[in-house]
Amino acid sequence: MSRSGSGRPGGGGPLLTQRAAVVFLLAGLAGAAAGVLAALAGSAWPVAVSAGAGTAASAVLFFKEIID
Repeated sequence: MSRSGSGRPGGGGPLLTQRAAVVFLLAGLAGAAAGVLAALAGSAWPVAVSAGAGTAASAVLFFKEIID
């Protein structure tokens, strides 16, 4: 049976590669840790969220380069 409504060209392949999933997982964990640490240090929640988001963005670039 064909999966005609999958929304991806080429059929039923994975949405993300295993490498991309690991990169995003590690970046999310690093961003969450930075946000929690900023919040525990007494920063306001918008500052803590911004610190976490900035860390996550930088971590994507970092882990993309080191994970082969």
